[in-house]
Amino acid sequence: MRKFVSIFKNKEIVGRIFFTIMILFVVRIGAAITVPLVVPSEQLKNAMNSGNAIAMMDLLGGGALSNFSVFALGVSPYITAQIIVELLSKDVLPALTELSKQGQFGRKKIEMSTRYLTLLLGAVQAYGIIKTMENSQYISYVDGLTPTFWTYAYIVTVLLAGAMLTMWLGDQITDKGLGNGISVIIFAGCVRSLPIQIHTAWDKWISQNIGHGSNAIIQGAFQFVLYILAFLLIIAGVVFFELARRKIPVQHAGKSGQTASMARASFLPIKVNSAGVIPVIFASSIMLAPSVIASFISSDAGNAQWLKIFSYSEMYPMPEINGHAWSMPWGLLIYITLIIVFAFFYSQMQMDPEQLADNFQKNGSYIPGIRPGKETERYVGKVLNRVTCIGALALATIALIPVALTLSGVFGNDTSLAIGGTGLIIVVGVCIEINSQIDGLLAGKSFEEVQQGGN
Repeated sequence: MRKFVSIFKNKEIVGRIFFTIMILFVVRIGAAITVPLVVPSEQLKNAMNSGNAIAMMDLLGGGALSNFSVFALGVSPYITAQIIVELLSKDVLPALTELSKQGQFGRKKIEMSTRYLTLLLGAVQAYGIIKTMENSQYISYVDGLTPTFWTYAYIVTVLLAGAMLTMWLGDQITDKGLGNGISVIIFAGCVRSLPIQIHTAWDKWISQNIGHGSNAIIQGAFQFVLYILAFLLIIAGVVFFELARRKIPVQHAGKSGQTASMARASFLPIKVNSAGVIPVIFASSIMLAPSVIASFISSDAGNAQWLKIFSYSEMYPMPEINGHAWSMPWGLLIYITLIIVFAFFYSQMQMDPEQLADNFQKNGSYIPGIRPGKETERYVGKVLNRVTCIGALALATIALIPVALTLSGVFGNDTSLAIGGTGLIIVVGVCIEINSQIDGLLAGKSFEEVQQGGN
């Protein structure tokens, strides 16, 4: 309670909160404006509850794709561009590698390159989404309009403008609001769906059982309580998962005034989930890519049977064995594999053992019992791989929950009740980040007050 009072006494924090809310209000307005000439169908809204790649894109767009709004692309092109530029900066393109070592100037140049790449990826992705949704009959056009080249160019331009505006609004939140702007926009879309999901569960298990006898009411109440408990249990698991760290003790040679307690307190933290939700986002983009490419090739290719292999919300029929029909969740298996691979890949990008060992040698730091140089690099790499293995499996399990519940038919035809683990990872991560930023601002204010009191 004391922390809340301190927050509302701090004018800077209150101003940042108000600014963030206003930006999110603008995002929600944009998410409600459907792209001109386009009419979304009821099938599109149903697809948002199926846990497929389209639903993941709706998540990244803050819920804007369900209306096929001007913000339908969301921040997906920007996130993809960031990852590609970061990959190319790792000794792939020498020019980008050199820029990454040039401090603030280099970072500005890399950021500009990222924005140009966002434009290119956004245009390709916008056209691919339009064709994919046409083939799936998720959208139609006003007055039976037959789309031409200029129709597609117009819609792509509108979607691209919405994506760039969303990116700019995210930057404004980062500079003048609370938290990372891109993450906060996605967070708002995730939070938006939670009350709707709980209300749907209440209607299904409580409201609809009223008047059907006491046994039906008791059974429905028991199912609803179990559902809420499962929700809270997953949230607790995600919080533990996000805060879990492996601490490697580090000591510093030649530091004057360093006591034994200070030496013990120094450590290198390695997050269990150092990659965050990026592997899930990237895996979903790759799973959507075949249908987008097929849409470029032919208007009928998007409905091809083979594309079901890349749909992690469907079972792919296999050849009969002794007259018995059976199917395999190939899409789900590919999806989980991609999440694990990208979790390892991105964690290596976040923490490079070789660079870390070099920095330790330059700063006179070392891990007790481990020799500097190659031995430190091997040790950090081994610890990082072990921790990432646990993190990748946990991330894959959390991302698997809604898909597995949908495929199992636990909720019948109402797949909107499937508990979304990916959304909860984003919500928890953003809440932790905002809380840390508020603590930092409060600590800075307290330090200023101490200084003023001393003067």
